[in-house]
Amino acid sequence: MEHNKRDGSFYINPYLGGVLLGLVLFATYYVTGRGLGASGAVKSTVVTTVHTVAPQHAHNSGYYSQFLSDDISPMSNWLVFEVLGVLAGAFLSGTLYGRLKFKTEHSPKITGRRRLIAAAAGGMLFGIGSQFARGCTSGAALSGMAVLSASGIITMMAIFGSAYLFAWIFKKLWI
Repeated sequence: MEHNKRDGSFYINPYLGGVLLGLVLFATYYVTGRGLGASGAVKSTVVTTVHTVAPQHAHNSGYYSQFLSDDISPMSNWLVFEVLGVLAGAFLSGTLYGRLKFKTEHSPKITGRRRLIAAAAGGMLFGIGSQFARGCTSGAALSGMAVLSASGIITMMAIFGSAYLFAWIFKKLWI
């Protein structure tokens, strides 16, 4: 069957995608001296927001103050630009290949609203967990495994293990 690249049915070969991801990770280590990660961009955004809304609180906070400087804005962190590039690339790819749709996919068993609430709750829990773990899946697992770190391997096993467990528990909401 012939696939039209613009009808949403074209996806990159997963093996090629894996090789390209590995090359991006290698280039990131070469250029920046560290691996990929996205939670640092969220942290920079939160620190900047708190500093804008309540500057006195941000400066008096032991947590927020460590990221504040008179010389450099937390938003100048390269991770912020990485995440913006990922979002722009996803939007561009979705547009070019016909997969960009503004709709909420959900099973007939739940409403679109319930799906969005569950997704938001899961995202918040993941964000909190990434702060406890001192990194997100990209930083802790992907970059950790790239350098054969024991913590990266354990993190990846915990992520996939809990994903399988929760998928088994929550599949009744979808199927």
